[in-house]
Amino acid sequence: MRYCLALDLQDDPALIQEYEQYHREIWPEIAAHLRQQGVLAMEIYRLGTRLVMVMDTDDAVYSAERMAQAARGNPWVLEWETLMWRFQAATPWTPAGEKWTPMTQIFNLGRQR
Repeated sequence: MRYCLALDLQDDPALIQEYEQYHREIWPEIAAHLRQQGVLAMEIYRLGTRLVMVMDTDDAVYSAERMAQAARGNPWVLEWETLMWRFQAATPWTPAGEKWTPMTQIFNLGRQR
């Protein structure tokens, strides 16, 4: 399945540059965690301070709840998420205590005549 999620960054060019540097080559433990949870592909795009993540998953393996539970027990993921929150900011539409927020698909060319 494909997911599209949004998150904002702090409005600070130096922090944005550092955030992008961390994502040029993420920690191998984080990549392993994502793959173990059924994430087949993931891309993050930025426009200003807005981030959009496109994530393709294996439906037989991936579950957002199971991934969150596995993250809570993984010290590498906990450290990464704490570090990333230094750069990140919730969107105005993000529920309290959450980060990446699912976006609603409003158009799909493949469903057009």
